[in-house]
Amino acid sequence: MTTIPIGTVGLILLLSNANWSFAQAAPDSRDRPWASPAGPQFARDAQRLPDSRLKIDPSKVYTLAELIDFAEAQNPLTRVAWENASARAAALGIARSELYPTLAAVAFAGVTRDAIPFQTDFFLQTLPALEATLELQYTVFDFGGRAGRIAAAGARALAANFGFNDAHRKVINQVEQAYYRLLNSMGQEQAARASLANAQTVQEAVEERLKHGLATLPDVLEARSATAQAQYDLQVVLGAEEIARGDLATSLNVPPSTIIRVQPLGELKIPDSISDDVEQAINRAFEQRPDLLAGVAEIRVSDATAKEARSAFFPNLSLRITPSAQSLFLRQVGFPWVHRNLLLGEFSFNLNWNVFDGGARRNRLTEAVAETREAEARVGVTRDQIADEVWTAYANFNTALRQRTAAVAFLDAATKSYEASLESYKYGLRNFLDVTATQKTLARARSTDVFARIQILSALADLAFRVADSIQPRARSKQP
Repeated sequence: MTTIPIGTVGLILLLSNANWSFAQAAPDSRDRPWASPAGPQFARDAQRLPDSRLKIDPSKVYTLAELIDFAEAQNPLTRVAWENASARAAALGIARSELYPTLAAVAFAGVTRDAIPFQTDFFLQTLPALEATLELQYTVFDFGGRAGRIAAAGARALAANFGFNDAHRKVINQVEQAYYRLLNSMGQEQAARASLANAQTVQEAVEERLKHGLATLPDVLEARSATAQAQYDLQVVLGAEEIARGDLATSLNVPPSTIIRVQPLGELKIPDSISDDVEQAINRAFEQRPDLLAGVAEIRVSDATAKEARSAFFPNLSLRITPSAQSLFLRQVGFPWVHRNLLLGEFSFNLNWNVFDGGARRNRLTEAVAETREAEARVGVTRDQIADEVWTAYANFNTALRQRTAAVAFLDAATKSYEASLESYKYGLRNFLDVTATQKTLARARSTDVFARIQILSALADLAFRVADSIQPRARSKQP
C-alpha cells in the first residue's frame, strides 16, 4: 500500500480547485469589512508601481507660477484628462478611416486527397492548391451616416480637449488656494509671534512695577495669563501652518512631509484695483470657460448623432472587389500531373435599404433630437451658473479691497493705541486693564491685516478661476 504525504494531498486539492479558491467572492457578511487573501499581493504590486514624480528642491524658494507649472506636470488629474483626450483623438481617427476603402489579403494553401468513384472502381485523386485573394470594400454613399459618425467623433474629441483645459484650470485653482492658505498661516505666525512679544513686554513692565510697589499681584497674574494665551494662540497657528503645507504638497502630488519654501507675504505685491468691470468679466468667461465650451461640443455630438440617425431612412451603396490568383495541381492514379494558373475575381455593387424595422429608426432619431435639446438646456444652465459665479467672485474681490483699506487703518490705530497706553502705564497714567485691552486689540489688528491681504490675492485668483483667465497664456505672467 502506497502512502501519499498530507502536503501532497493539500497541493492536489488546491490546484484542482484553483478556479474557485482564487476567485473574487462577495463579502461574507454586511456588518464587517471584506478581507481578501490576495490583498497583500495587491499591496505589493501597488508598491512596485513606478514613481515618476518630480522632486521638490528643499533649498529653493518657489514662486506661485513655478508651483503651478510643477503641479500641471505632476497632478494626476491632468494626466487623466490628457489620456482621455488622446483616446478621443484616436476615436476620431477610427471614424475618419471610413472615408477610405478597406483592403484585406488572404492566402490559402492546401492539399485535398480523395477517392473518386467511376463505374465499378475508385480512382485516387490528389489536388494541391495555392490561392491569394485581395478583398476591397468601400461605402460609396450612405446619405450622411458616415459624415455624422465622423462629426460626432470630432465633437467628442473637442469636448475631451476642453475637459483637459478644465482639469488644468482646477489644478491651478487648487494650487493657488493652497498656496494662499499657507501664506496666511505664515503671516498669522508672524502676527502671533509679535503678539507674544507684546504680551511678554507688558508682563515685564507689570512685574517691574510690582517690585517698586506700583502694581498689584492680580495685575501680574493677568499679564502672565495674557502671555500664556499668546503662546497658545501661536501653537494653534503653527498647527494650521503644518496642515497648510501638507495641503500644498498634496496639490503638487508630492508627499505631505515635503519641505516647500515659498515667498513670504511681504514680498508679494497686493493689487489695489481691477481693470475690468463685471460685464466684461462675464462675457470673457462665456468665451473662455472650458466647461461651457465642452457643453457646446456635446450639442454638436447630439446634432451629428441625429444626422446619422436620419441617414438610416435611406439606402446605402457599397462597392466590393475581390481579385483572386489560384495555382491548382491535379494528379490522378494512372494519369500525369496537371497544373493550371487562374486569375479569378468578383466586382459588385451592393445597395442595402432597410425598409421596415418596427420603428427603431424613428425612435433613434427622436432620441437624438431630444438629447440635442437636453444638451442645449444644459449649456443654458451652465451659462447662468457661470454668470453667477463671476458676479460673486467680482463682488468678493471688491469687498476684499475695501476690507484691506479698513484693515490698514485698524492696524495703524491699534499700534499707536498700544504704544501710547504702554508708555502711559509705565508712568502710572493708565491702568493695567487699559494696556491689556490695547494689546489684544493690536493682536487682532495684526491678524486682520494679514487676512485682508490674503483675501485680496485669494479673491483675485478665484475670479481668474471663474473667468478662466488662469489657463490663458497671458495670465501666467500676472500671477502675484
